[in-house]
Amino acid sequence: MLDAQIQWMLDNGGLGWCAQRCRTSADTLYTWAESRDWATPFVKDPEKRSAVVGTIDVAGAKADDVCAALRANGVVDTDSYRKLGRNQLRVGMFPAVDPDDVAALTACVDLVMDALT
Repeated sequence: MLDAQIQWMLDNGGLGWCAQRCRTSADTLYTWAESRDWATPFVKDPEKRSAVVGTIDVAGAKADDVCAALRANGVVDTDSYRKLGRNQLRVGMFPAVDPDDVAALTACVDLVMDALT
C-alpha cells in the first residue's frame, strides 16, 4: 500500500505536486474561514498555518454538533484536538485529499451552520 501511494505521488509530479495540492486545499480552507463571521483559523499568522491539517475555531454553534451533523451525512473525521478544549473543526488536507473535496466540505459546513444557528 505504501508503494502504491508513493508511486501515485511520483506519477503525479512528486513532492512539488503534493505540496502544491496541499497549498491549494489550505488556501481554500483558510480563505473560506476568514470570510465567515463565525469561523477563524486557529493559527492567526498565515505564515505559520499548516497546509496539511487546518484547524478552524467556530462560534455560534457547538463544533461537536457540527461534526455530528456532518458525520450523519457521511462526512467524517472533522473532530478537533480535544486537549486544546476549543470549539473547532479539524480538516485534513493531505496530498490524497482532493482540493475539490475541501471546497465541498466548506459548503457542507456552511449548510450545517445555517441549520444550527
